[in-house]
Amino acid sequence: MPVSILTTSQPDASQAGDMPMLTDAATLPRRSEMRAQGLLRDRLHHYIGLDRAIAFTVLGRVVQGLGSVGSVLFIVHYLTAADQGYYYALWSLVALQSIFEMGFSFVILQVAAHERAHLEIHPDGSITGSERSHFRLASLLQRAIRWYTVTALGMGVALLVGGTRFFSLHQDSGQPVIWMGPLRITVLACVVTFAIGPVLSFLEGCGQVSQIAGMRFFQSSIAVAMAWSALLTHHGLYAPGMVLAGQGLVAGVLLYRRRCLLIPLLTMRAAGRGINWRREVWPFQWKIAVSWLCDYFIFQLFTPVLFAFRGPVEAGRMGLSMNVVTQMSAMMLAWMTTKAAPFGTLIATRDTPQLDRIFFRTLRQSIALFAAGAVLVIAGVLVAPHVMPRLSQRIESWPVFLLLLLTALSSHVVQSEAIYLRAHKCEPFLLQSIFIALGTAASVVIFARVSGALGVAVAYFAVLGVAGVTSATTIFVTKRKQWARSEV
Repeated sequence: MPVSILTTSQPDASQAGDMPMLTDAATLPRRSEMRAQGLLRDRLHHYIGLDRAIAFTVLGRVVQGLGSVGSVLFIVHYLTAADQGYYYALWSLVALQSIFEMGFSFVILQVAAHERAHLEIHPDGSITGSERSHFRLASLLQRAIRWYTVTALGMGVALLVGGTRFFSLHQDSGQPVIWMGPLRITVLACVVTFAIGPVLSFLEGCGQVSQIAGMRFFQSSIAVAMAWSALLTHHGLYAPGMVLAGQGLVAGVLLYRRRCLLIPLLTMRAAGRGINWRREVWPFQWKIAVSWLCDYFIFQLFTPVLFAFRGPVEAGRMGLSMNVVTQMSAMMLAWMTTKAAPFGTLIATRDTPQLDRIFFRTLRQSIALFAAGAVLVIAGVLVAPHVMPRLSQRIESWPVFLLLLLTALSSHVVQSEAIYLRAHKCEPFLLQSIFIALGTAASVVIFARVSGALGVAVAYFAVLGVAGVTSATTIFVTKRKQWARSEV
C-alpha cells in the first residue's frame, strides 16, 4: 500500500533561529518508520508477490477461513449429522448458479480490461481517451446488465423448482420438512447477488482491482457475522441465504459509491458504435460458458452425489472437508485472479515479456504457499482426533484429505494457466474441460455408489489431479509457442 509523505518547505539557510533543526529532529522518527514500512512492503512484494489487491483478497479468505472454522464448530454443536448434509446440499445448490452465469463475468472482465487499455478513468468517474473504446465500454456494461437481469429471474425459478424436487425425493419419510424456508431465502439472496455480479466484474476490468478486493474483504466479514448469527440462534440452515444477503448488501453500497462512473455509461447511447457481440465476443463467450458448466461437474458434484447414494451424514463429511480445501485453494488462487485484468491490459498493449514475467513469478509464489498450507491442513487433520474427537467424526480421514489437497494443487496450476490463456480472449481449454468433466462425473457416480468417499477421492485425483494437469499444461505450452511464432 503506497504511503504518502507530506513535506513542508524549510526556511532558507540564511534565516536565523533553530527552527530547521527542530523540524528535522521531529520528523526523523516518522521518516525512519516510513522507510521501514516501505522496506517491509517491498520485501513482501518481492518474495511472495503480496500487493494491495492480493492483501485484501487474502484477508477476505482468511476471514472466510476463520469463519468456516467457527461455523464448523457451531455446525457440530447446533446441527445434527443429517442437518449438516442438508446444509452443504444447499451450498451445492447455490453453486449451480455457475451454470446460469456461464463464465460471462470473466468475459466482461477481459473485454473491459482490453478497452480500458486505451482509456483513462479518473477518480471522479470521468473518462478520457479513445472515443471508440469509450462507446465500446458503455455497450459492454449495458448488455451485461440486460443479460444478467433476465438470467437471474430464470435462475431463481429453476433453483426453487429443482431444489424442492431434489430435497423432496431424498427426504426420509416421516421426517419434518426443515429445508423449505431455508431454500426459499437462499434462492432469493442468490438471485440478488447474481444480478450484481457483472457490474463488479466490469469495475475490476476497468482497473479497480484493489477496490473490488477491499469490497470482498468486507463482504467476507459481514457474511461470517450473518452465518454465525443464524447458527447461534438455532437457524443454521438459513446460514447460506444469510451469507449471500450480506454479500449483496456490501456490493450494493460499493455500486452506489461508483454511480458517477456507472450511470453515465448506462445512459450513453452506444447503439451502432459499441461492441459487435456476435462477431467479437460470442466466439469466446460460448466456449467459456461450456468450460464453466464443466467446472460444476469437476468441483461441485461430490456432495449431492454422496447425498443421493450414501445419505446426508456421509455427504456432510465430504461437504465439510471440501469446504476446507476449497477455502484454502481460493486463498492461494488470489495471487493469480487479481492479475486477470492486468494480464488483459498487457496483452492489449502487446507487452508479452512483462506478462510472462508476472505470470511465472506469481505461479511459483502461489504454489509454494499452497504447499505450505497443505502441510498445515494435514497436520490439523492428524491432530483432530486427539484434540477435538467430535469434530474428527464430522470430517474425512487424512488419506481422503491428502488426495483432495493434491488434486486441488493440480487444479491450481490448471486454473492459473487458464487465466493466462483466457486473458487473450480465447478459450483453448474447451475440449479438455469437457473430457475432464465427463471423466470426473462418471467416476464420482460409480465410486460413490461402490466405495464412498475414499473411492471418490481416488477417482478425483486420477482424473483431475493427473490427467487434468497433464493435458492442460500441454495445451498451455503449445499455445504459448504458437503465439511466440506469430509475434515473430
